[in-house]
Amino acid sequence: MNKPKIYLLDVTNRDGVQTSRICLSKLQKTMINLYLNEMGVYQSEFGFPITHHETNYINANLELAKKGVLAPIRLSGWLRAIKNDVKLAFKLAPQLEYINLSISTSDQMIEHKFKGKLDYKSIIGEMTEAVKEGRRLGAKCIGVNAEDASRTKMDYLVEFALAAKEAGADRIRYCDTLGFDSPFTIYDRIKALADSVQLPIEVHCHNDLGMVVANSVAGAMAANDAGVDAFINTCINGMGERAGNADLVAVILAIKYASGLKDKYTLDERIDLKVGWKICKYASYAFGIPIPINQPGVGSNAFAHESGIHADGALKDSRNYELYDFEELGRGEPEIIETGRKITVGEYSGIKGFRNVYDKLEVVFKDEKEATEILELVRYANVHNQKPLVDDELNFIGKYPDIARKIFTMSPASEI
Repeated sequence: MNKPKIYLLDVTNRDGVQTSRICLSKLQKTMINLYLNEMGVYQSEFGFPITHHETNYINANLELAKKGVLAPIRLSGWLRAIKNDVKLAFKLAPQLEYINLSISTSDQMIEHKFKGKLDYKSIIGEMTEAVKEGRRLGAKCIGVNAEDASRTKMDYLVEFALAAKEAGADRIRYCDTLGFDSPFTIYDRIKALADSVQLPIEVHCHNDLGMVVANSVAGAMAANDAGVDAFINTCINGMGERAGNADLVAVILAIKYASGLKDKYTLDERIDLKVGWKICKYASYAFGIPIPINQPGVGSNAFAHESGIHADGALKDSRNYELYDFEELGRGEPEIIETGRKITVGEYSGIKGFRNVYDKLEVVFKDEKEATEILELVRYANVHNQKPLVDDELNFIGKYPDIARKIFTMSPASEI
């Protein structure tokens, strides 16, 4: 039997964008998928397949996957565990292959959210019908999410998960929806769940009590100890509803360097932490949320030493006060800031300035017609993002103009 591993399933483009008072454009969500793929993240929960303003973005990204641009990362859609939602998802996005189906399972949610519309038996019935419909429509991998699993009675959680398995689910997502667990309770509960069900476990935690990374890692340890793979749900820079989700970089650092983890548990070998600095900076810019100076690995103070004793020790041997090297996160190279003349490209740019910007990016157009078409897309992209484009976004538009055009195209549905 192969040793179970810990994989990362990033939910920035689903739970991260549900953070109150912030949002990402569809181009920014696409860039995050590209960076996650470059980083070796196993799966991106990239959006909501039945939300109409996501339709073009979702299909465009599935097209990128088919072209091998977004590969080997898996792109999964989040859906309510309702049969008709699954039907609509595959109607709007026929190339969809990976889905997660979510429904609440705790007494609190059943009594005070559903308010008699669903009971314990009908919740399982709704979920199993949705799983079977996903299988019928060709889903390659189906995860079933138990929302508020941490406040769900253990015997019912096991019953729910076993029913999901029998219906054809590939994974169970244990959702600590309110950050209610501690590292000790989540270990015990996921160990019992995984022992009983023997399916890979997704660990989805929130930070309401400040324990999100510890809880996520403890849950993954429990799944591995039960002999199954674990999929930790992360968000870049710890974004997410209320106090946020498990920070992508912090989770990786914990598994790689924490006492008791680094020698016993195996992180997906495709993970390339060198992309960490780039992806965190981009997400900060896209969300418009600064990275805290004390953020693990990527904060401006993560490798800063001022105290005499600390500075002396770090200069003698970095391991005196640093568990890992800044180079491992892709840090250390000087970042050049233009202080003289700078030509930028925006929604009102002309062809001369546009050509100057793309010349510096070493992008060559075959003729003036192609350059003019890309300029028009770049103008739309600036309106779409409502902020200046970064070089990688400009390069993406130049390389995949047809995909970019789909991402920028959005129209309200005439019928819902």
